[in-house]
Amino acid sequence: MDADVVVVGAGLSGLVATAELADAGRRVLLLDQESDANLGGQAHWSFGGLFLVDSPEQRRMGVRDSAELAWQDWLGSAGFDRVHGPDGEPGEDHWALAWARAYVEFAAGEKRSWLHGQGMRWFPVVGWAERGDGRAGGHGNSVPRFHVTWGTGPGVVEPFARRVMAHVRSGRVELRFRHRVDELLTAGEAVAGVRGTVLAPDAAGRGRPTNREPAGDFELAAQAVVVTSGGIGADHELVRASWPSRLGKAPVHMLTGVPAYVDGRMLATTERAGGHLVNRDRMWHYVEGVANWDPVWPGHAIRILPGPSSMWFDARGNRLPPPLFPGFDTLGTLAHLRRTGHDHSWFILTKRIIAKEFALSGSEQNPDLTGKSVRDVLGRARADMPGPVRAFLDHGEDFVQAQTLPELVARMNALTREPLLDPRHVERQVVERDRELDNPFGKDFQVTALRAARRYRGDRLIRTAAPHRILDPDAGPLIAVRLRVLTRKTLGGLQTDLQGRVLRSSGVPVPGLYAAGEAAGFGGGGLHGYRSLEGTFLGGCLFSGRVAGRAAAAATA
Repeated sequence: MDADVVVVGAGLSGLVATAELADAGRRVLLLDQESDANLGGQAHWSFGGLFLVDSPEQRRMGVRDSAELAWQDWLGSAGFDRVHGPDGEPGEDHWALAWARAYVEFAAGEKRSWLHGQGMRWFPVVGWAERGDGRAGGHGNSVPRFHVTWGTGPGVVEPFARRVMAHVRSGRVELRFRHRVDELLTAGEAVAGVRGTVLAPDAAGRGRPTNREPAGDFELAAQAVVVTSGGIGADHELVRASWPSRLGKAPVHMLTGVPAYVDGRMLATTERAGGHLVNRDRMWHYVEGVANWDPVWPGHAIRILPGPSSMWFDARGNRLPPPLFPGFDTLGTLAHLRRTGHDHSWFILTKRIIAKEFALSGSEQNPDLTGKSVRDVLGRARADMPGPVRAFLDHGEDFVQAQTLPELVARMNALTREPLLDPRHVERQVVERDRELDNPFGKDFQVTALRAARRYRGDRLIRTAAPHRILDPDAGPLIAVRLRVLTRKTLGGLQTDLQGRVLRSSGVPVPGLYAAGEAAGFGGGGLHGYRSLEGTFLGGCLFSGRVAGRAAAAATA
């Protein structure tokens, strides 16, 4: 026996599972096909947002939240409709629903204290992501719940990397990078180890593509294997193969929101060993993607985290209908835009709006928060525009500026293969919207929504510009941003029970096999259902990694 447990994948859920296993006294081999430069995986690149319920940060901002309200929002967003099979047997959502309930209770219970006890802290202003589809019982967050971790993604990874490295020094954990798992070994019905390929060394920096040259083979025996490597976002063909018709036709051209190593290999490998892969057609991709002017991986895109004021138009210049406003309903907007026949859409806004409302997702796009610099955070608040946003405005291929709307539309048309935008059609809609600002009331739902947003102290302080006319020359220049689909997450995955054990299609656990993170649909094969409330991907990795690690430790005692 080479170890008590082998953990496949050194991302966030793998680190959490490994830390829990080693804390329980187990000997762990942690494997990853990438180099040690990529410890922490995708989580390192994230904005570090975490879904917390009824937190001190919320209460200080005047937000009243509860587990009951959060569960209402979760159910309205998830839309679980596969709880039972055709004959009444447990369906694909059976365990997903159970995991969802457990996760919301965790987010409203010990999640914050558990993380706080390991040194994690949060930015005091709570963000309001996925504001919803306009129905109390429908999709979206009824209140702000998006807690940005001090240190962003690296700040989320750090406590668990620290715990794992302490166990490496004690000899309880061994890290083996450039080890690609190709097969799960079985002994009878049980998984009893892994077999794979040692890849040649590669000095590429974090997130950059690495070679796949074989340099040897390996075979490792263990009492249990925990699979934490999942996701298909870097393989556009895999994304298209699972693309559901309810989201329209898959884009011909997509941008990539994850490094090239997010290739889905371990999903197929685990499926061959008997694991049941469910809810393949559920996925989470963003429509506010822009090409990174300074890319790290192929097709590298950044997601704009917009406030609610930008006007959103499809490729032909038709304003998106309510409630498809920036930051409200990611998949609702995706489905609408995919039926327009074009792969891009547009924001039209002012300099005043971009200065206050635009944030960019990712740790590298937020050096002040990532570096935990109070001085730089205060400097961002005083600056006329955040530095990373300014860099995209100056260098990004998807950004254009102009003093007049006809000039702006001409520059927008110059970015596409054919001039799809009629400047008179666009101008009419902008002027109609601007007229709604003559009174403190009106019928434009977006104007009403942004006025309501400013009633929340956090939005008024740092997230929502004061309502003003798009064509107000004092708010200019005018800015347009071309937006494209950015691949991100699969919401389905390996079906697991509440101990993180991977199940067969019969519903029986595969002995010795566990899964966590995106590989498990963040728990149960899809705890999000059809839609995310945001801040729940990192949190799902934390929760499912902890559950799987503790369960595997108990089973291998």
